[in-house]
Amino acid sequence: MTGYSRRMCGAFLTALLILSWASVHAVAARADNSEIRELRPGPGRQAQLDVYSTAMGRVVRMTVLRAADPDAPAPVLYLLNGSSGGSDGNWLDRTDLAEFLAGEQVNVVVLMDGAGSYFTDWRADDPVLGKQRWATFLTRELPPLVDREFHGTGADAIAGVSMAGTSVFQLALSAPGFYRAIGSFSGCARTSDPTGQAIVETVVTTQRGTVANMWGPPDDPAWRANDPYLHAEELRGTAIYVSAGSGLPGVNENLGYTRGDAVQLIYQFLIGMPMEAIANTCTRQLQDRLRALGIAATFDLRPAGTHSWGYWQDDLHRSWPMFEEALR
Repeated sequence: MTGYSRRMCGAFLTALLILSWASVHAVAARADNSEIRELRPGPGRQAQLDVYSTAMGRVVRMTVLRAADPDAPAPVLYLLNGSSGGSDGNWLDRTDLAEFLAGEQVNVVVLMDGAGSYFTDWRADDPVLGKQRWATFLTRELPPLVDREFHGTGADAIAGVSMAGTSVFQLALSAPGFYRAIGSFSGCARTSDPTGQAIVETVVTTQRGTVANMWGPPDDPAWRANDPYLHAEELRGTAIYVSAGSGLPGVNENLGYTRGDAVQLIYQFLIGMPMEAIANTCTRQLQDRLRALGIAATFDLRPAGTHSWGYWQDDLHRSWPMFEEALR
């Protein structure tokens, strides 16, 4: 190699290193732009939080239930709503969450967003749902902000219902060791087999999104890469609580429970029953998978119950001791 060639090669490598350094630091700089835009106190222990996500380029809304002693350090439990993102029912208006955890030293963050997103990082922006980078937001951008504002201890757990009952597994896999415990209530962990793909597509298209923008066409390797059933081995060491009803009518299928709302009762019979029966099948498949791998997990397979909030409230109550122990 001539002296000129060596100089050119050296110059090229130097430029490449500079560009690489600049690229890395540009990413870091962008990540640093995530911030709490607004914090509105009340009612009661609640705080309404607006957080700007650099990854998604927009503000995400959530509600925080402060720990019993808001001035003392506390772990964080993140709660995700179902396919609507909470617009047609959420942890705060459909359960006794605020009362149930009122005396506990834990901050609870309820996300009010993410409709049809599966709370994952999409490969392409969607014409309707926009830029979806939920794994980045939930595991990298949001937690440091919550911990700093609400005296977090660095111990985190997450639970979700329905669509989000799948997402909690995917989030745990995307950030190994980040969550000490996960709770999946009426979810379907298996996503890359024909049934799982059909469920995912139905959820996304119901919210007018295009599922190919998430993981590509059905034969794309991204589907298998994001399937918790196939990657269950990587969940070892995480406390896991999984629940589902059978789909048969239970104690909440009556007008007394729905406060006279006949439409809600009809929904639980016509939609909630078959949806929960499917979730039950998925849950039993996951149970068999984890048993075969020797991975400890708590499964609560109820003999009755539909895809509805009353049963998810019970799931929260039953799973709380596991979360409390894991966050301690």
